[in-house]
Amino acid sequence: MRHVLHLQQNHAWYFTCSKTMPGSLGHEEQDAKTFAAWGIDYLKYDNCYNDESKPTVRFPVMTRALMKAGRPIFYSLCEWGDMHPATWGANVGNSWRTTSDISDTWESMVSRADMNEVYAEFARPGGWNDPDMLEVGNGGMRKDEYIVHFSIWAISKAPLLLGCNVGNITKETMDIIANKEVISVNQDPLGVQAKKVRLQGNREVWAGPLSGYRVALLLVNRSRKRDSFTAHWDDIGIPTNSVVEARNLWEV
Repeated sequence: MRHVLHLQQNHAWYFTCSKTMPGSLGHEEQDAKTFAAWGIDYLKYDNCYNDESKPTVRFPVMTRALMKAGRPIFYSLCEWGDMHPATWGANVGNSWRTTSDISDTWESMVSRADMNEVYAEFARPGGWNDPDMLEVGNGGMRKDEYIVHFSIWAISKAPLLLGCNVGNITKETMDIIANKEVISVNQDPLGVQAKKVRLQGNREVWAGPLSGYRVALLLVNRSRKRDSFTAHWDDIGIPTNSVVEARNLWEV
């Protein structure tokens, strides 16, 4: 059984973001050992009510505590992208928030995707850019918009953390979040985050290499209107006149 603990970062008052529970500031080693004893696998360390010390100083304290805890625990840094954690997070944790909090709207989702894409070069196995949790299933977007959302997170190698109520997931939501081929793009061992390789108004072409001499390609229409556009071979690193086999991972 896998356990997930969401621990918020503290203030000197030792509050979580809800301001109803104690946090870990000043008690990092004690808490890390407790998490290990509980069998915790994932720690999201948030930035609420902090003591105004720099994240580059505060977050490594928990890094050292986790290293002494006696259990491998995935360490998710969540300082909201304030100090460009992609540039220093690899020496501190396993993923780092590159954005402020997401909300369940198209505009919020694509803006977080934009902010996260800027740091693509810093992602690699063991350290990932995190544009915040998935909103798929929360009801604020249409199905086709959620498919775009899940596709961008997958091709960006972002953590695929569900932010919906898992107790009442619908079949429509399951059809999106349980797409094994899209998940396999996210989990590809090469671990290269895709980038935008062509922009034409509201049209975006995203691409990134996969293991086995494959390429993941995503066409994103940012407008609310139907449109058609083309991805060029040279945009995605394939020589002109090449013969390729293409697969639409969302075809039924």
